[in-house]
Amino acid sequence: MSLTGKKIDYNGATELPSLEVPPNLTTPTTDQRFAIPGAAGTPGQTTYSTYAQTHQIAQTQTSAGTSGILPVQPKVTLERAGSERWLVVNEPPAKVWPVVKAFWHSVGFTVVEEHPAAGIMVTNWAENRANIPQGVIRNFLGKFLDQVYSTPQRDKFRTRLERGRVPGTTEVYISHQGMYEVVEHGDDGGPSVWEPMPPDPGLEAEMLARLMARFGVAKAQANAMLAAPAAQVRAHIVQGADGAATLTVDDGFDRAWDRVGLALDRVGFTVVDQDRSKGVYYVRYVDPTAGTQKRGGFFSKLAFWRSEKKPPQTRYQVRVTQSGTGSLVEVLGHDGGVADPKTATRIVDLLYEQLK
Repeated sequence: MSLTGKKIDYNGATELPSLEVPPNLTTPTTDQRFAIPGAAGTPGQTTYSTYAQTHQIAQTQTSAGTSGILPVQPKVTLERAGSERWLVVNEPPAKVWPVVKAFWHSVGFTVVEEHPAAGIMVTNWAENRANIPQGVIRNFLGKFLDQVYSTPQRDKFRTRLERGRVPGTTEVYISHQGMYEVVEHGDDGGPSVWEPMPPDPGLEAEMLARLMARFGVAKAQANAMLAAPAAQVRAHIVQGADGAATLTVDDGFDRAWDRVGLALDRVGFTVVDQDRSKGVYYVRYVDPTAGTQKRGGFFSKLAFWRSEKKPPQTRYQVRVTQSGTGSLVEVLGHDGGVADPKTATRIVDLLYEQLK
């Protein structure tokens, strides 16, 4: 049973060949200069067992009956702020990275983009086979029906690793991105389009829970750690005199910086660069409501967004600065100047929905 109530089964999904990236989710290409040293074979072949043998990761938990010794420091803890959750692993990023990569392979995904210098890895698009309707006919036909039946949803995940505030620790953030197939004009055989979906916190929580198990956290403990506390508003929109909105966050700079990075991942921005010393994320953003593309036919469903026409991409700076006991989040133009007030307000609204 799922740790969080979310059923997932990506292992049976057909890997999508050479997908075109949806225009609102465009990301930089992989640079093999940053390949993880020591990985066996080609990227994607690192296994958890190999990692465990190399680094001697402890896989057992101290039993409840153990007494007479001090408890071992937990391998993984979970932190949260608003609707966001992330893991803090008591290992440096160099040791956490191959475990996370092997984890995605174990749940049915392939890591198609790796940027170790930025601490980012992105999976392929995959279909959750657990969403296939259950019933007598499906149970009877079994695997044959699985091969011919497809769901209208595809998921991918973006993982961000940051050095923890405690030396020797790593913070792991997972964000979900989804696309849903919609048939135009109902079920009369018309063309279909792939439309972006809001991020699913339930799927993110499920992946965090399974990743915790990968580090040796017991299921019951993972469930307790993921139990949602009472909602608490931690962000507020402030309307400026020029009409542009800014955002105040009830966190110091370090925590606000991490949370804004996760929020940018969740709402479809591409972080092309970042400068923590200046508190600036350099982002590229495409309005997800623009440029909806058509496609048709059963076999063409294996390629998203076939049209060459793509909406224009614009670069912005999202700046985080300490403000009293909290932080201020501003949207600036690509050169650090004043952004269009309407655009800045729209971006602030998107970030607020994730940070509140």
